[in-house]
Amino acid sequence: MASNLWNIDTTHTGIHFSVRHMVIAKVRGSFQQFSGTLTLDEENPTASAVSVRIDTASINTGVAQRDNHLRSADFFDVEKFPAITFQSTKVEQASGKGLRVTGNLTIRDITREVVLEAEALGVGKDPWGNLKAAFEAKGTVDRRDFGLTWNQALETGGVLVGEKIEITLEVQAARAQTAEQAA
Repeated sequence: MASNLWNIDTTHTGIHFSVRHMVIAKVRGSFQQFSGTLTLDEENPTASAVSVRIDTASINTGVAQRDNHLRSADFFDVEKFPAITFQSTKVEQASGKGLRVTGNLTIRDITREVVLEAEALGVGKDPWGNLKAAFEAKGTVDRRDFGLTWNQALETGGVLVGEKIEITLEVQAARAQTAEQAA
């Protein structure tokens, strides 16, 4: 029997986000260190599950000063809260290859239910014979729901940092080998 456990391939996966900056622009960033697993039921996708752990200190927006501020107690407080976690609670079939993944997102020890709109992109073998599966997912969260409330008013009106965080995931996973396959 084939394994239905898949490990997220961190070298071919991206965890990205964007947020409004000064009302008029967007800042984009990503997390560089994370791990996770998928339990995939290819015959019945709604029986699938996902679990992810993200290292908050690995945030990268391309600007060291901003990244250090995001790591501080004003935002992620990485010393006290070193990880963001996501654990799915339900997977629903949407149109076509679409999936709706509901789960618990925990940031700064605050857990909220979030919904990600996902698409299964396919399964294939890499040149070394490893079976890979690919997915894309998107969602939006309000950072204030997780205690990320720091902001600064702008002289022209509005605030420095937007409230809505757009999340985009590009996931590639490798099927875990069974004991028989590893032998």
